[in-house]
Amino acid sequence: MSDLPIRLVVLFGGESAEHDISCVTARHVLAAADPARYAVQPIGITREGQWVAADDAARALAEGVDHLPGALTATGTPVDALPVIAPRAAGEQVVVLPLLHGPMGEDGTVQGLLELAGVPYVGCGVLSSAISMDKGVAKEVCAANGIPQARWRTLHVEDGSPEVLRDVADDLGFPIFVKPANMGSSIGVTKAASPEALSAAVDLAFSYDEWIVCEETIDGREIECALLGATTEPRASLPGEIVPAADFYDFADKYQDGAATLHIPAALSDAVTAEVQSLARQVFRVLRCYGMARVDLFYDEGGRGLVFNEVNTIPGFTPISMYPRMWEASGLSYPALIDELVLLALERHATRRRRTDVA
Repeated sequence: MSDLPIRLVVLFGGESAEHDISCVTARHVLAAADPARYAVQPIGITREGQWVAADDAARALAEGVDHLPGALTATGTPVDALPVIAPRAAGEQVVVLPLLHGPMGEDGTVQGLLELAGVPYVGCGVLSSAISMDKGVAKEVCAANGIPQARWRTLHVEDGSPEVLRDVADDLGFPIFVKPANMGSSIGVTKAASPEALSAAVDLAFSYDEWIVCEETIDGREIECALLGATTEPRASLPGEIVPAADFYDFADKYQDGAATLHIPAALSDAVTAEVQSLARQVFRVLRCYGMARVDLFYDEGGRGLVFNEVNTIPGFTPISMYPRMWEASGLSYPALIDELVLLALERHATRRRRTDVA
């Protein structure tokens, strides 16, 4: 083990519609990482996909600037992806912390690059990231494993005819949630209460993705649980509950006005809390998650009970983000959470190397 501090490469920005959210997340991680343990190297990815040495962005982040289009498009020095993450000297440990929400970051693409580069990285691997990012595929995998969830229909852009939408409405009933399959942060999500609203919602979702998911509305409490650890034995946090200020937990509630009410821990009985944690662990394992994930559920009291909604493999780390707050309520501080994630990344990398190095 080297005496040098671990070089923690923080990747943020990215090409998706969640670029700005990633910048907000990065600001708080950069501020919380222990300088005695880590030599933090922030690397920004512009909206056009250019990797840049983001020293200016890091300074702006530290000063509290949430939106960094200039830092990530103009003032950064372009860098090559593989050389910048490779160890610079014998014995140097490098761990990459991808804070890239949405497509081209959370969907297995960057994870595949890091696998090819042979460097440890925080969070889920290629397969899990890709499956979990696509809500339709994740639902199919969970359904095959008996995990309860809302009824849904996955549509391709070629399937969005009026006849198909009438069939979806007859099948699911109004109101219907319409979502891009590969997007997060409630971007492109609409709750449609009529045929006309459904048609508009489908058009909006297809503007973000060629695949969309239509879901029946579950009248239940919104419960979340944070997972941390290896695929087969993750730790589960105390659950949290979101009470949206709007009709549902939309983008403004999450990142702008923050009007939603967050209860951490959620007011649940010990028995229901244990059920939440058990179902969240099951989803984590079924989707082959590793390191971290946030599992979102609905709780239909007196009805269907707990119902799986979706999983987020790179959950937000903003001040109002549920993932770090649930761990804090469970006794794990923000800096300690970063430490555990880095340790898990190193452990998985060492295990995979041992297996691939066998002659």
